[in-house]
Amino acid sequence: MYGDFQRHLRDELAAIDAAGLTKRERELATPQGAHVGVANDGEVLNLCANNYLGLAQHPEVKSAAMAGLEEWGYGLASVRFICGTQTLHKSLEAKLSEFLGTEDTILYPSCFDANGGLFETLLGPEDAVISDELNHASIIDGVRLSKASRYRYRNSDMADLEARLQAADAAGARFKLITTDGVFSMDGYIARLDEICDLAERYQALVHVDDCHATGFLGEGGRGTHEYRGCLDRVDILTGTLGKALGGASGGYTSARREIVALLRQRSRPYLFSNTVAPPVVAGALKALELAGESSELRDRLKANTAFFRQGLEDLGFELLPGEHPIVPVMLHDAVLAARFAEEMLAEGIYVIAFSYPVVPKGKARIRTQVSAALTREDLEAALAAFGRVKARLGLGI
Repeated sequence: MYGDFQRHLRDELAAIDAAGLTKRERELATPQGAHVGVANDGEVLNLCANNYLGLAQHPEVKSAAMAGLEEWGYGLASVRFICGTQTLHKSLEAKLSEFLGTEDTILYPSCFDANGGLFETLLGPEDAVISDELNHASIIDGVRLSKASRYRYRNSDMADLEARLQAADAAGARFKLITTDGVFSMDGYIARLDEICDLAERYQALVHVDDCHATGFLGEGGRGTHEYRGCLDRVDILTGTLGKALGGASGGYTSARREIVALLRQRSRPYLFSNTVAPPVVAGALKALELAGESSELRDRLKANTAFFRQGLEDLGFELLPGEHPIVPVMLHDAVLAARFAEEMLAEGIYVIAFSYPVVPKGKARIRTQVSAALTREDLEAALAAFGRVKARLGLGI
């Protein structure tokens, strides 16, 4: 039987490759950082990590993780409700709640798991989920697991969101939940969360935000999109990750109203049936959270780096998606061209990745660059010079 299926798989893979859409994994030969070693390509400048605050190899985070390993062990070989909850886990949940301004927090192995276990736990067939069309795959998959009615609104289109809320009311929905990314990861767009909350209050809906690309650095205190948009106390549910700005390792969380978290502990399947987050990761995340909250230095450096890099790319004539987030998409539109551009950049010593369908819509291929506080001005100048050389070499008028 596998012979027929094998031929089918080979045909699928060949079609993906012929379209220039094959995603190839490069092996890093060093720890994560502003500069990384790539197997067979030497040291390169890294412009594609989610290491926004540069904490992935911060010496204090590493030391905390090593101390956590010594004191709390390597792993717990258990889910939380059996024998997988240490004082360390409760401490991180409390610190996250304090930092984010929520009532309670529950840890997950990843934010994908947090989103996967959210909607089916809270909502039934009598309810409705209203989701932004550009939401992350984990939200889409989580919503699919729910029996609630599903409505989708155009990205950041408040009139369309209101129309979907009205449709849910007309259909007799018991409870309505609006779900959105805080920052849309392919575009760097920041959700209009204040306006979303206005509509939620008008139509008696709950609000969920996946803030993976904002927690730790967006907003005056780095709390995320809800702080940036001035609605700290108006969001019911936040999901997020420890795997980006907060140390870059693994682990996720849901931080929300007390009763929501209490029900998730009883019913959320990814929480109940997954091993607890490893103690060294929790210990490192605690230190990363402390560093993110105690000073604005890293956030200020990230903001300055982002502004400098965006302006430099614009001066070179590249088409950028507008914004101020450290996700800076360079639009090339053609998938094959984007893949070639990334290869040429690697030859220049700059590590970037081309994104194309199905990760982004057809005709919207791009190089998604990501700025970090770990990058120096010299790093950014070198990257801009390389972008200029590749643009000229490929004959791009853009």
